[in-house]
Amino acid sequence: MILSTKRFFPRTREQIGYNETMRKIVLFLHQSLDGYCATVEGGLDWIPYNEGFEKYAERLVQTVGSPLYGRVTYEMMKIYWPTLLNDPTASTHDREHAAWIENVEKIVFSTTLVTEDWHNTRVISSNVEEEVKKLKEGEGKDLVIFGSPTLARSLMDMHLIDEFRFTVCPVILGKGMTFLRSIEERVNLELLGSETIEGGMVGLHYKVVR
Repeated sequence: MILSTKRFFPRTREQIGYNETMRKIVLFLHQSLDGYCATVEGGLDWIPYNEGFEKYAERLVQTVGSPLYGRVTYEMMKIYWPTLLNDPTASTHDREHAAWIENVEKIVFSTTLVTEDWHNTRVISSNVEEEVKKLKEGEGKDLVIFGSPTLARSLMDMHLIDEFRFTVCPVILGKGMTFLRSIEERVNLELLGSETIEGGMVGLHYKVVR
């Protein structure tokens, strides 16, 4: 779902309501070396999941609170994670993450999803920029977007994303889905950290310079 068609024109800190004390929105996204976050069909089988990656993701999850989803990603999560809660064949990591995502408040952005059909879920369907600013002004840990490239791009157009956590994978897809297409303004970033991850991946942590 495209939530905004506004171009990424420059705005001051005052215009976007930026405040250093507010919760941040962090985008956690896997990318190929050529900048794609999924295949044309939405596939993610090119990401080398392994123990090192699980530990990296666990550390990140410990720093954030509510996840923000677009409808498509939310539907995938809702189908998958609850099945692992009591699955004895699932890994410890998967069961722990399933428990976290079951109990944390989940925020879904959709104009077509009518009811909250997963425990502790809230749907935002209008006044997106205003509602997100309210979320950022609330108490708790930083907010996180897991994937959801269309939502990420919409919030980026609204100047609401504060940090990027890119996991660059050792593959060139050639084509696929990307949330970076057609950005018309330079966005300056400051590198906060980087690390190599098992399987040839590189984790990059940037913040937006405002």
